[in-house]
Amino acid sequence: MNKPSSPTSPSPSIRYIQYQSSQETTYLPAIRQMISKDLSEPYSIYVYRYFLYQWGDLCFMALDEQDILVGVVVSKLEPHRGGPLRGYIAMLAVKEECRGKGIATELVRMAIDAMIARDADEIALETEVTNTAAMKLYERLGFLRSKRLHRYYLNGNTAFRFLLYIKDGATTEATDYLEEEHEQREQRLHSEATARVS
Repeated sequence: MNKPSSPTSPSPSIRYIQYQSSQETTYLPAIRQMISKDLSEPYSIYVYRYFLYQWGDLCFMALDEQDILVGVVVSKLEPHRGGPLRGYIAMLAVKEECRGKGIATELVRMAIDAMIARDADEIALETEVTNTAAMKLYERLGFLRSKRLHRYYLNGNTAFRFLLYIKDGATTEATDYLEEEHEQREQRLHSEATARVS
């Protein structure tokens, strides 16, 4: 089992809570506003409700001293193609002025812990290849790059899929990706060497 590395110290003035459906009118508009500002995809209200109604217990929020939302993670957990029980981190956002304080790390750790408690085999997510801060965060927590998804987002940007393997024996997708990447590199080197000889 891959264990996430030790957490960044979260800001002491931040309070973390699990989403409750009774909080929808208070927090859903703020969640939508924060995510639509930060993420590449425009989501309708139905997408948020799809996640929050079924997996609200896998959604966590960070609130400041005035109970204003400063960060959120939205996740789900279900069998993946009839196989492993796969957690999925669908959305993660932190207010720009609150970044660098360990809030995103703490939110992701809470989601991971909640999915492990529900017997997840693995956890997946995607992030833009240009989002180096997010990629570093996920890699620090033990996630591995498994696939490059060309033009994955509506804005045309490419993404990496990341996987965190919770249980032993569930590492084929990342291994396949690394082998494919190695083969492509070998082919490129071979082509370059052949071109130089010609």
